[in-house]
Amino acid sequence: MSVRRRLPDDSARRSAAEADVTAFVAELARSRRTGAPEAVLGELRRVILAGDAPPGLAIPCDEVAALFEVSVIPVREALKTLVGEGLVEHRRRGGYTVACLTPAELDELYVVRGVLEQAALAAAVAQADGEDHARAREAHDALAAAIEDGDARRYNRESRRFHLALVAPAGMHRLQAMLESAWNLTEPYQPMAQVPPHVRRALHEEHARMLEAFVERDAATLREQAARHHEHLRATISTHAPEST
Repeated sequence: MSVRRRLPDDSARRSAAEADVTAFVAELARSRRTGAPEAVLGELRRVILAGDAPPGLAIPCDEVAALFEVSVIPVREALKTLVGEGLVEHRRRGGYTVACLTPAELDELYVVRGVLEQAALAAAVAQADGEDHARAREAHDALAAAIEDGDARRYNRESRRFHLALVAPAGMHRLQAMLESAWNLTEPYQPMAQVPPHVRRALHEEHARMLEAFVERDAATLREQAARHHEHLRATISTHAPEST
C-alpha cells in the first residue's frame, strides 16, 4: 500500500495552524469564568481584538466550551454575534474562523476610519476641555513609551487610544461607535505591529503635530494633519500588510 507523503511546506502550515489554536485557547484560559455562558462572547471578542487570534484561525468550538465548562450552544451563539460584527466568518461545514480581509478591504477600512475621524475632529476641538487634552497627552506619552520599549503590539493598541481620544470630546456617540467598529475589523491583523520601527517613529511625529493642534484648538490644522496622517497610514499598510490578507 502506498503512503502519501505531505509536502514539507504543507506540514509547516499545519503545525503553524495548530500552534495558533493552542495559543488562542491558552489566551482564553487566562481570564475565563467557568460555568458563565455570558462571559464567552466577551472573552472571544477580547482575544480576537488583542491580535491573539490571527485571521483565518479555525475556532475550536468544543475546546472553547470545555474551557468555559459550558455546552457548545453558548459558544456558537457568541460566534454568531461575532459574525454579525464582522470579526468571525462561518461557512457551512467549514466551522467558524477569524475573519480575513483582502488588501483592498483593509485599505477600504482605513478610508472609512479617516472619513469618520474627519467628521468628528472639528466638533471635538470645539468641545474639548482640559481633561480631554490631558487624556490625549497621556495616550501620546503611552505611544512614545511603546516606541522606546520596542513593543509593537502595545504601539498598535495605544495608537487606537490616541485617535479615539481626539474624537471623543465631539460627543458623537453613533459616529464613534461606527469608527470603533471599523477599527475592530483591522485589529486581528495588528497593522501597526507590522511596520518597521522607523515608520512608527515617523507616524508618531505626525501624532505630535495632531496633538499640538488639538490642544491649541486649531481645528483646521488638526484636520489637515489628520488627513496627511491617514494617507501615510494607507500607504504604510499597503506596503507592510501581511500576505495572508
